[in-house]
Amino acid sequence: MADRSHTEPDATLPLEEQAFLERYDPAGFGHPSVAVDVVLLSAFDRALHALLLERDRLPERGKWALPGGFVSLLESLGDAAVRILEAKTGLEDVYLEQLYTFGGLDRDPRTRVISVAYLALMNRERFEAAALDNPSLAIARLDVPWQGETGGPLSVLDTRGREMQVAFDHLDILGMTVKRLRGKLGYVPISRSTKQCLARPSTKTRFVARCLRAGWWRRRVSTKRPHPIDPRSTTALRRQ
Repeated sequence: MADRSHTEPDATLPLEEQAFLERYDPAGFGHPSVAVDVVLLSAFDRALHALLLERDRLPERGKWALPGGFVSLLESLGDAAVRILEAKTGLEDVYLEQLYTFGGLDRDPRTRVISVAYLALMNRERFEAAALDNPSLAIARLDVPWQGETGGPLSVLDTRGREMQVAFDHLDILGMTVKRLRGKLGYVPISRSTKQCLARPSTKTRFVARCLRAGWWRRRVSTKRPHPIDPRSTTALRRQ
């Protein structure tokens, strides 16, 4: 029988339930693996960008992927995301928001893997610093072929405008991220100055800078409270 040492029955439960839990064999059901993938986004040069990691092992070796990994039995999803993000990118004190769960049957060739995606919106400086410190990281520009909240996969381009080969279903994850962010723009509580920036048809740098000078982004990051959206990302999201 499988080891259940980490789930000993609660002594306060009725005796019948305690006996049931002691006899219960979790090996009686198949177990998919659970992973977390972290989408790191920023907006600059009038486009959205993601921080991707080059895989150095099979499967999909040599392709680009979101920072991710498997969840251990003794940690929460959020703790796993924080641990994996720091281990693979060196980034700490990043506010992460759970985004979506991806459970396609064939999304990973190794085994059945269910992945919970997390989102972090960051500034350009942290992106560039992380990529500079880790040669396996690259800043990729997102090329979104659809309008509004249509949704679907997208392409990622390197600094020379060449399409990058992306592992697993991570293009779908990036596409869902953009769709969800665009959907949030209509109802999230954002500051007056940010709304003024979003109302502008242009995405020129001076309007983005105006949002940043208002201090909205700095306040949200410094307090580590849930932030509705990075004002740098909103203008890029509205541009299509």
